[in-house]
Amino acid sequence: MTRARAGLIYTAHGVIETPVFMPVGTQATVKAVAQRDLAGELDARIILANTYHLYLRPGHELIRQMGGLHRFMSWPRAILTDSGGFQVFSLDALRRVSDEGVLFRSHLNGDAHLFTPQSAIDVQLALGSDIMMVLDECLPYPVSHEAARHSVQRTIAWARAGFLRYRQAADPEQQACFPIVQGSMYADLRQQCASELVEIDAPGYAIGGLSVGEPRPLSLEMVDVSAPLLPWDRPRYVMGVGMPAELPEYVARGIDMMDCVLPSRNARNGYLFTTRGRLIIKQNRYRDDPAPVDPDCDCYTCRTFSRAYLRHLYQAGEILYSTLATIHNLRHYLDMMRRIREAIIFGRFYELLRSARSARLETEAGQQ
Repeated sequence: MTRARAGLIYTAHGVIETPVFMPVGTQATVKAVAQRDLAGELDARIILANTYHLYLRPGHELIRQMGGLHRFMSWPRAILTDSGGFQVFSLDALRRVSDEGVLFRSHLNGDAHLFTPQSAIDVQLALGSDIMMVLDECLPYPVSHEAARHSVQRTIAWARAGFLRYRQAADPEQQACFPIVQGSMYADLRQQCASELVEIDAPGYAIGGLSVGEPRPLSLEMVDVSAPLLPWDRPRYVMGVGMPAELPEYVARGIDMMDCVLPSRNARNGYLFTTRGRLIIKQNRYRDDPAPVDPDCDCYTCRTFSRAYLRHLYQAGEILYSTLATIHNLRHYLDMMRRIREAIIFGRFYELLRSARSARLETEAGQQ
């Protein structure tokens, strides 16, 4: 038995079928891919943007003046904005945390800024995203239980303050707001955080603080202890995951939404995902290979171009390579999620999960 489920999320910019993988468009763009291809070739129903980066450049007030993020970037479908908490906390020496919020210096010019639970919501209201995230404290791995306990208390307090601002200022028909479960890799703290955040009665919940250097089995364990405590009738979002083989594992644990920079970042670095395992395009074996990247994929890249041509573009440093490779990798992720949803609906998900686990074990054995 698994906790996999298929659902629908209704937003002001369209209905999202879940489980869903969300391409990351940090600075109001999914790197190397035009909105035309995101909506057409890839049929992405929702993408991410990042509050921290857009706050610093070009500025949330400018985006508000331009009619909001959807109009600014000419994207007609749903947008989720991260609060910027992860990015701020990754600044390390450039920030100072207090119960009030986070005082940080811009990585662009060193100017000082303060993010509070309230201001993080205000910025996202200006952006006009469909789903906003509260400000949370994201710790690195590993940390002590005491440090994680204190961080959970702060995260809960910030969630309550941020959600209060959301209730005061937002139109719930236009924008939703999700709190974020933290607690590092301690099951008791994850459970405490989830239980207290449920009292907020939010329209959805996220599980954050994963993919920060911990072993992957530990990530799944933290989802295992957190997800069952979240409302069954609200979307559950695990932030910043993962490799293709991990996606069905999170779905099996009752997760509806995922995002990760891996498909686009790895594409630009010459690492392509296929139904037959990874493909490193710079390898000499592909110099005269006429086959598509993945014979089982019907994306524009695979329908049109050979491995040999893509290798040539990569070796020559041509910009077109990044576009074609990113289209393929995102299509691989999105198609996988569509297959997962179909398998859930037709009662075949456990079979798909078992097959994915077997393929992962074979791949790992072959790489040893």
